Amino acid sequence: MDSFSDVAFFAAINKLGSLAAAAQELGVTPSAVSKRLHALESRLGVRLLNRTTRRISLTPEGESYLVEGARILAELETLERTVGGNSSSPHGLLKIGATLGFGRRHIAPALAAFSRQFPKIEIQLYLSERPMNLTELGLDAVVHFGDLPDVRLTARLLANNRRLLVAAPTYLARAGLPGSPRDLARHSCIFIREADETFGTWHFRHGAQQETVKVRGTMSTNDGESAVVWALEGQGLVVRSEWDIAEPLRHGTLCQVLPQWQLAPADIHLVYSGGKTRSDKLRVLVDFLLERFADHRQQKAGGAGGPAGKGQW
Repeated sequence: MDSFSDVAFFAAINKLGSLAAAAQELGVTPSAVSKRLHALESRLGVRLLNRTTRRISLTPEGESYLVEGARILAELETLERTVGGNSSSPHGLLKIGATLGFGRRHIAPALAAFSRQFPKIEIQLYLSERPMNLTELGLDAVVHFGDLPDVRLTARLLANNRRLLVAAPTYLARAGLPGSPRDLARHSCIFIREADETFGTWHFRHGAQQETVKVRGTMSTNDGESAVVWALEGQGLVVRSEWDIAEPLRHGTLCQVLPQWQLAPADIHLVYSGGKTRSDKLRVLVDFLLERFADHRQQKAGGAGGPAGKGQW
């Protein structure tokens, strides 16, 4: 039982982000937390955390201990729930990560509805434009766009999603309409600096034909919403997720360009650890969000499904 307690203790440190925060949460002194962590590392014979004055981070051994330990704790919770007749409602803390734009517009309202249905579950929502490492940040689940980050994690498709090339009608009237991806070299393009993409390079596919284009422009940002504002102002072409530009596409203030050419899809997944041994609180969250977005994964990305549908040039 001490081993089970140590796993929960270590998970609390990682989730809270510091020894001092863990001490406050557990109702003990920081020195007591430090001594217990040292005793745990001594017993295992490995270092679990890299510690500096500003932050803590998982070592590879610490990440394995956390991931596998979470699985074991979930199995224990499942066992107790089964033996106990599953009489109690889900409760506890859930920490969820999402991107800024999609998180504000879609995940935050969904979590408000979820909280009304499961009032005993405490929700903490973390939003960022940077990719989130679920294990490193101590999150229970992350809403992730595009390629999946880690084969050891479980991912469930929430919604199909396309990346689209768009521009304002005012820009297209002034600069002309590109006939192929190669024509983009003569256009002003708005860049979004993202860690997982080569800056200034866009990849297109049309059937078996593929085109990689180096584009140029004078405006770039790490914020997708700012890039959309610039596109609406007629500053150039931009590549954005269909979910982010559904409204201006419907109203015709942005128009899809080169609709016959496809960019890499950015399907939206809910990523979490635990697999079949999820805790009750995580299980009901996964089920709730899958139901919430059910209408948006009926067709593959690139088909007729999705939130947009008008404004093609």
